[in-house]
Amino acid sequence: MSTMDELSLQSQRLKRARLRLAEAQGLLPIGGSEVEGVSLSDFTANKASSVQSKVREISWRVAEPAVQYDPIGDSSRLFAQPVRWIKRNIEIFVPLTIFVISVVGDILGNREEQNREKRAEEILDIISKQSPALIKAGQALASRPDLLPKEYLDSLQKLQDRCPAYPTELAVSLFESELGIPLDSAIILDSPEPVAAASIGQVYKGRLRSNGAKVAIKIQRPNCEEAIAIDLFVLRWYAQLLQRLLQLFQRDINLVSVIDDFGDLIYREIDYRAEAVNAQRFAELYASIPDVFVPKVYTDLSTSKVLTMEWVDGARLSDRKSIEAMGLDNSKFVDTLVQCSLRQLLENGFFHADPHAGNLLAMPSGKLCFLDFGMVSYVEAPQRYSIIEAVVHLVNRDFAALTELYRRMGFIPSDVDTAPIILALEAALPDVLNSSVNELNIKNVVNKLGDVMFKFPFSLPPFYTAIIRCLGVLEGVAIQVDKDFRIIEDAYPYIASRLLTDSSTELQSALQQLLFRDGQPRWERLQELLEKAVQVQDYDVMQAADRLLAYLASEKGAKILDIFADQAVEIADALANESSEIALALARSGSWASSGRFLQEGTSGGGVSSVIDAVLKSSADLSKSSPALTSASRVIKLLQESDGLDSEKLIILARKVLREPVLASVVATIVSRVSERALSRTVASLFSGPAAFAKSKA
Repeated sequence: MSTMDELSLQSQRLKRARLRLAEAQGLLPIGGSEVEGVSLSDFTANKASSVQSKVREISWRVAEPAVQYDPIGDSSRLFAQPVRWIKRNIEIFVPLTIFVISVVGDILGNREEQNREKRAEEILDIISKQSPALIKAGQALASRPDLLPKEYLDSLQKLQDRCPAYPTELAVSLFESELGIPLDSAIILDSPEPVAAASIGQVYKGRLRSNGAKVAIKIQRPNCEEAIAIDLFVLRWYAQLLQRLLQLFQRDINLVSVIDDFGDLIYREIDYRAEAVNAQRFAELYASIPDVFVPKVYTDLSTSKVLTMEWVDGARLSDRKSIEAMGLDNSKFVDTLVQCSLRQLLENGFFHADPHAGNLLAMPSGKLCFLDFGMVSYVEAPQRYSIIEAVVHLVNRDFAALTELYRRMGFIPSDVDTAPIILALEAALPDVLNSSVNELNIKNVVNKLGDVMFKFPFSLPPFYTAIIRCLGVLEGVAIQVDKDFRIIEDAYPYIASRLLTDSSTELQSALQQLLFRDGQPRWERLQELLEKAVQVQDYDVMQAADRLLAYLASEKGAKILDIFADQAVEIADALANESSEIALALARSGSWASSGRFLQEGTSGGGVSSVIDAVLKSSADLSKSSPALTSASRVIKLLQESDGLDSEKLIILARKVLREPVLASVVATIVSRVSERALSRTVASLFSGPAAFAKSKA
């Protein structure tokens, strides 16, 4: 065995050992980690290629924390310790009770809407002065348009972690008790002061004694888990009370489940061992994307309360001056961020749920570094398809289909009359393809959706609110770089490329809804999709063509194939007819040179596109117009401009068509029908042509 083979085998053994250890610690599902000798990326890529879909079911999901949130168990335990929770209850009770009484008074006095901005500022002030857990609860509520009106959402979005640092002596003591070694035996701190302090922990910068590598050491606040448990216990009690009050006003909202969802999220965030696993998973899935960087995790210096990672030098994505000083273009980082995020949300489903400016660094190398994997979520495959389908319905302004999608996703109860919701969505949402950038932004769309969701009985699951928050944060970061940036507009090329290349049943149906209305093709929509798709770096026009041929040859595509054949005959016949008419018109006028030039342009330019171009040019000269030919010309040009489409691949596609009996039969039918029309027109011109020509000369 060669040295390289030995190294490869050793590497595989080490990886499998790490995975088995993670399984034993409860961080991975048993048996769901890896196939022998095959990495996660290899496995998902092979699975994706077998079904020709980029939506992948990965065997690794979000790592589970060692200690999970148990609201029932915590309630029983903490209720038996009244001194602890009564004190905390009083600290929260007084300001929140005053606030609730004010809101109830507004409702009874019909002043609730006019006082919303005032009350929103009051709740912001109350939460800002509370514990870190309550600040995070406020941040979570800021992404729940089904629970709060727009004014409250805008106010709560101003919340930030502004926690003071705790003494370094306590941090060092916790590090040493967790690792069982003196801190200075493993790490040399650059400074005794933390470089950052947040609600759950604080970060120090240092160097490893073993090799001098720069590291970031995140150490949790003392007694953090217990403090959070008490706060969640109190919040849950208030949620039950407020839920009963809202029922009196015909608002059936499950606030307890909101607190429980938040509890699950924050318990994941306080387990640094789970965060370490999530960081490693994120790196394996996305570090191969060009210009994406994920720092290394030092697992031997990490526990559930201490996390040691590679230190990364760089500037915040919003720090334009620093990025320009490095000689870099910050808009390039934004593009990397968006493209990576789209693949997170719509391909693998494993996504960074908190991509704010502090968690994104522009590196001098030109790479974008993701930091802090405490908030990571997973979107199931059906939910990813639903997101793409929702965008299609928005583009198509098909609000009946959008409402039905919301019902299928469980956002709307099955017994609710959806007619008023359809009308409300139609009135609220902008035209995605034709709106100005001021209208077409995630904040505006979410606000308008939120107004509808607040008015009607919507119930949003955690994955959807995590996505809304993620997209809102993404766009907020990007707007700091480019004030005209709109994530919906920037994401549509990727959506278009997916619709054209993904052969999944869900996206086939979505594409059919977009391209056909009342049984008739909408060529302008296909043109829009092609124009957008060619902007995507990994768009494969051959894959799109393969998918189209496979669909047309299937039973589901039979009806569309008939429509396509009819349209092809009409376009080919119009092309032949207009070509002959133009040539005849030029001949009649005595412009034999122009006629010859027309024929030369149409036959020597290199294919169908050149013929159509010549016809369109001459049609314009003769004040003629043909919408069908114009659309055909644009579509063919877009296909020719696509990377990877050349004459050799066109021949391959032609062979595929002829090898498929259904398609070959349709091609023969098209040729026969066009030939019949051409022959009939030729015969007619032979009998009427000379007389007409003589008459025109006289």
